[in-house]
Amino acid sequence: MAKKPMDDESPMVGAPAPAFDLPDQNGKRHKTADYKGRYVVLFWYPKDATPGCTKEACGFRDSAEDFAEAGAVVLGASVLDSASKAKFAAKHNLGFPLLADEDHAAAEAFGVWKEKSMYGRKYMGIARETFVIGPDGEIAAHWPKAAGSESHAAEVLRWLKENAR
Repeated sequence: MAKKPMDDESPMVGAPAPAFDLPDQNGKRHKTADYKGRYVVLFWYPKDATPGCTKEACGFRDSAEDFAEAGAVVLGASVLDSASKAKFAAKHNLGFPLLADEDHAAAEAFGVWKEKSMYGRKYMGIARETFVIGPDGEIAAHWPKAAGSESHAAEVLRWLKENAR
């Protein structure tokens, strides 16, 4: 059974989306205001070209036409630079913007810059989370524990088809 976004548990759902102004893999700037009036799927992922992040990004790539038909724009974001994003996008034919949040200011605003732990070592990094920003600029849905798999894109697309007006 597909997981549903934790709308009722997220304090961000219904709140204005944090503003961002970030470059993509080609150096083009993307601002929150650029997408007013459209649905935006913003998926945060820890690192370019890692197995889970690649599966997730490729899931969104493979559903790109479906997201467009649903009236949504897909954006990926993490803290590595635009050059890293360009390599990642080229290697996996990712046709959507990958935003570079090098100073992690946008990640902090979205609440995805969190303490993580691996092999007993604690460090700060991006938590894998997905947001749908509605045409009104408010957070419409939030998956706080987005899976690093191809099926996550299908979950988000299903939510859009059921809830987008």
